[in-house]
This record gives sequence, structure tokens and C-alpha cells, in this order.
Amino acid sequence: MTAPVKVWTVDAPSIEAVRPRLCEILVDCVEHGASVGFLAPLGRADADAYWRRVQRAAADGRVVLLVAAAVDGAVAGTVQLDVDTMPNQPHRATVSKLLVHSAERRRGVGVALMAEVERVGLAAGRWLLTLDTATADAERLYRRLGWAPAGVIPCYALNPDSTLTRTTFYWKEVRRADQLR
Repeated sequence: MTAPVKVWTVDAPSIEAVRPRLCEILVDCVEHGASVGFLAPLGRADADAYWRRVQRAAADGRVVLLVAAAVDGAVAGTVQLDVDTMPNQPHRATVSKLLVHSAERRRGVGVALMAEVERVGLAAGRWLLTLDTATADAERLYRRLGWAPAGVIPCYALNPDSTLTRTTFYWKEVRRADQLR
């Protein structure tokens, strides 16, 4: 049986406390082939610099950072909601960097993070969410959670091993039926 997963939003000042674990998770995910914008080997300093940029974006209100932990309380995964959109897109946000430590996968962490990021998006008036992925495991998760594929772009990015990879874009409307026009 899967242990309960707790998911919460981390404000900018609180990121400081979880940043070392977020660095570990990012390095682990890149080591295990996640195409999340970094090449292997990802050094700890580069991971830390990335999370410091996220911390600044959260402080500016451009990103909402969520983390998840299982019963023992250790952070097991994270996801971001990018709400820094143009003025004609106040209803939209991008989900990015769904990262779950390899030792914590298949325990409901990713599902819990996605459910909460959808709830947070809707609460912020962001009812149309988009994301992209290059991995089959993530594609299965997103489809299972009701995300619709929008299309595939070949040779879109590099995998951590520097090989080119295709990327599939997904979207999901998270507003309730009574909110439809």
C-alpha cells in the first residue's frame, strides 16, 4: 500500500530550507535521464544556482513551487506552476519540472504533486494548464491524469546524454463544468 503523500506550496523564504534536498532531487533526476533542461553530469553548484533562480521567481510571484513528502517527512519530489504569462493569457499557466527522486517513484508522489498543482492553478484562476515532456513514463502519467496531447516536436531538446529527443506538449482544462462559458 502506498503511504500518504503530503504536498505543500513553499514560499520564497522557505525555499532556503529545502534547497539542498531540491538539488539532490534535480541531480538524481538528470542522472536517471530526465530531460528537464540540464545535461549530465549536473554539478551541485549548477543545481543550486537553478534553485536560487526559482527562489527569486517565487519571490517575484512568477512561479509557484510545490514539494511533496511521504510519511517520514523527507522531500521526495517537486513541481512548479509558471504563472508569468502575457496579459492576454491570465487564464493559463505552465506546469514544469515535475521531479520525483528515483528512490521515491511509483509511490504516488507524482500523482499527488500533479493533483495539487492543478488545484493551485485553478485557485489562482489559471484553468488552462500546459506542460511538455520527453519521457515515456511521464507521458503515461499525464495521459492517466487526463492530460491531452497537443503535438510532438522532433529534435526539440537534448537529453542529459546530449542526444536529441522529441518533446510532447500536453494541455488540460481544470475548471469545473459550472465555470464553463
